[in-house]
Amino acid sequence: MLRLAVLAAGAYVAICFLLVLSRNRLIFPAPKSVTPEPRLAGIADGEKVAVATADGERLVGWYLPARDPVRERSPALLWFHGNYETVGSLAAILGDFRPEGAALLVVDYRGYGESTGRPTVELVKRDAEAAWAWLEGRPEVDASRIVVYGRSVGAGPAIYLAAARPAAGLILESAFTSLRGLARVHYPLFPSFLAGSGFDNSEEIGRVTCPVLFVHGERDRTVPLAMGRELAGRVGDRGEFYVIRGADHNDTYGAGGKEYTGRVGAFVAEVTR
Repeated sequence: MLRLAVLAAGAYVAICFLLVLSRNRLIFPAPKSVTPEPRLAGIADGEKVAVATADGERLVGWYLPARDPVRERSPALLWFHGNYETVGSLAAILGDFRPEGAALLVVDYRGYGESTGRPTVELVKRDAEAAWAWLEGRPEVDASRIVVYGRSVGAGPAIYLAAARPAAGLILESAFTSLRGLARVHYPLFPSFLAGSGFDNSEEIGRVTCPVLFVHGERDRTVPLAMGRELAGRVGDRGEFYVIRGADHNDTYGAGGKEYTGRVGAFVAEVTR
């Protein structure tokens, strides 16, 4: 019995060690793919772009200018996607999420799609800063009317950026409280500190001062609905909570449909008017 206990303890420690070693890959699986030209997805006025980071990496994505802007300089939506997504995998729906009269920028994190480098929690924050700076530098974009959107793992860089920059608004879809919180949900037999201390969204969102739209699938089994509600509670009456009925974690775009894209468009219009 003692020998079995020692073997079991050794196996447990070994698994803990493996979890730490594979932590970054679990957070950022970094799928590689060719980023198509927007015109191939039916967006004739879109542009495939490359954003340079401060540490020399190249982030590839799409820039969709505002359609029929009502002013000389338009608002913009800056999009951070989920951890298994790329710009290429989102090509079919990105045009639907471009708000009326606003531009849209979405780039793949380093290591994703055609982007160079390897992602980590801290380095993805650099990617977010680079994307903001690129968008801010566009002469046709009003830098005081940039709205940040983050889905799933993208909530981390989105919240970080909205807390550090003068964002006009923040949209969070399937947002989690922290990496440690997610670890407690999915790996309850192991210490949550193995997940690391990055993306503590519960604390970071307390520094966000702009309006926030929370979107969450009703049946999300990856990031529980309760996590989204907990984050919403941190912003009080500046937050709006929209539940997509019947949706799990990875079918929110389809399940939400035009109602979801309409909510996003209405929120962007409200906070940038």
